[in-house]
Amino acid sequence: MDLINLFQQTLATTLPVFAMVFIGLGLRRIGWIDDVFVHTASALVFKATLPTLVFLSIIKADLSTSLNLGLLVFYLFATLTSFTLAWLWARWRVTHADRGVYVQGAFRGNCGIVGLALAANLYGDFGLSAGSILLGVVILSYNALSVIVLTAYQAGESPEWRRILKDILRNPLILSVFAAVPVAWLNLQLPEWILTSGDYFASLTLPLALLCIGATVSFSALRNDSSTAFSSSLMKMVFLPALCTGAAWASGFSGPELGLLFLFFASPTAAASFVMAKALGGNDRLAANIIAITTLMASVTVTLGVFVLKGAGLI
Repeated sequence: MDLINLFQQTLATTLPVFAMVFIGLGLRRIGWIDDVFVHTASALVFKATLPTLVFLSIIKADLSTSLNLGLLVFYLFATLTSFTLAWLWARWRVTHADRGVYVQGAFRGNCGIVGLALAANLYGDFGLSAGSILLGVVILSYNALSVIVLTAYQAGESPEWRRILKDILRNPLILSVFAAVPVAWLNLQLPEWILTSGDYFASLTLPLALLCIGATVSFSALRNDSSTAFSSSLMKMVFLPALCTGAAWASGFSGPELGLLFLFFASPTAAASFVMAKALGGNDRLAANIIAITTLMASVTVTLGVFVLKGAGLI
């Protein structure tokens, strides 16, 4: 396969996802969608359509291939390593008050939307099912580590671990994984009309969520940006994905498993990082800037990453 055809295949994977993001940005600019729409649609995705998509993806999957304990353990280890490296760098180069927001922006990716959408485009049912199971590790680790680093640098704040644990266990995505795994494992058959209706409902998830991501990108915020946001964004989109993907390849991962890991590592910073930074008294403007920069960067860095890995025959 020549490089031109390979690059066209790569664009066929990444462009549909990022096109929806930029459409959302455009619709917000011309006033066709607003804050009320974004708030309502985001809540619908988080509470209903995305859990439905995760549930259906898992129950239709072959768990012997989708449920990979080694993949889950490696992702958790890579997340802890990324978190530690970002924190060590922040202690050296970032002002004390902004370190928590910097670290969260550098390690916390939007795997539930962007990562899952890219995995579905690249690997179809395997990407959806394996990615949905991996989301369980993502939700648990990202939330716990974010609270730790944000409270470490905010005076007067302390983590309420009982409430945090309760929120995690009540997270709709976690509940959908817990509900789906036994159904898939026992090979229980749901009525066809339920599956069809569920597919209709779940199909709203990715386009609606990607539109909302685009609508939240703020160019006015970027004009007030500092080098701190760009530093965190470069770590999130370039340094850590390259390091973690290289470590995954060295550990023996290849093919769809390596591709899935890369797409999750290379996802832009999660929008939830802004909410958590604001709730814990962090620099919410810095958090918003990191989200905007990484979202815009992702269309380039993810495309190039997939192109390089495909060209090398690794995924």
